[in-house]
Amino acid sequence: MKSEVIVIANQKGGVGKTTTTINLGVALSKRGKKVLLIDTDSQGNLATSMGWQNINDFPYTIKGLMDDVITSNELNTSKAMLHHDEGVDIIPSNLELAPMDYKLVNSSKREEVLKNIIDTVKDKYDYILIDTSPSLNMITVNAFECANKVIIPIDSQFLADKGMNSILSSIMQIQKRVNKELKVGGIVLTMYDKRTNLSKEEQEDLKELIDYNLVTPSLAQAIKLKKLSQEGNLTAYKMESILEEEKANQKPKIRFNEKRLKEVLPNNIRDNEIKDYVIKSLDFYTKHRYKDLER
Repeated sequence: MKSEVIVIANQKGGVGKTTTTINLGVALSKRGKKVLLIDTDSQGNLATSMGWQNINDFPYTIKGLMDDVITSNELNTSKAMLHHDEGVDIIPSNLELAPMDYKLVNSSKREEVLKNIIDTVKDKYDYILIDTSPSLNMITVNAFECANKVIIPIDSQFLADKGMNSILSSIMQIQKRVNKELKVGGIVLTMYDKRTNLSKEEQEDLKELIDYNLVTPSLAQAIKLKKLSQEGNLTAYKMESILEEEKANQKPKIRFNEKRLKEVLPNNIRDNEIKDYVIKSLDFYTKHRYKDLER
């Protein structure tokens, strides 16, 4: 089985990296793909958002696996593996990972530690998604080293501030120095709010991908999704049930430029599935954005 390794990265915090990782992973799983999610952020939000509590009590995490590689101990990924009802496997993280960056600096294998871990499991999965911290540290460099693609979640205001130049510049340096095969798989626009003061010109640029003119968000739906997410009880079934609730004044939500969307969505998304896929992605993001903003 040929596994595609995708890093979800952005040097800015609170833009939806964890939410994008979870949403994309579950969506791929629902389409019959075998998916592994790896958390490389010491905040441990990936496992928390998927429903696990007391993450700092986990006996084994990505940190333990990285220690095993550095010290040349026998590597057994099953010790850290979690299995979720949504059909994805997870290698979690917690605060114990925080000092790892300093260990990697002094390690002769510093840029290939995560790659060694992934090499032991990549034949078992179609997709491996790596959630990263909001910094270009040695752990994130490790993620780039073993990835085929990087997906960049970016909030619309950050895009308006021309922050994209910094992100793409960093990726270019990674391509030159660490991984020549790394490609930008897509840029996911998050936190778009037509009530903010984006200029008309910038709005037109954004609407080349998705036209948000008809967005009519449901406050009741957003509150329910947020509550379930905070409790760690959000599942695909509950999400779909809430999103299907009818609203008396509901309007058509989004018009799509399907040609542009095909350029950034996974190849296995059929033409007649694009609209539902993006709508659920956007609504699913709403419930997680509050947690990401706290990171």
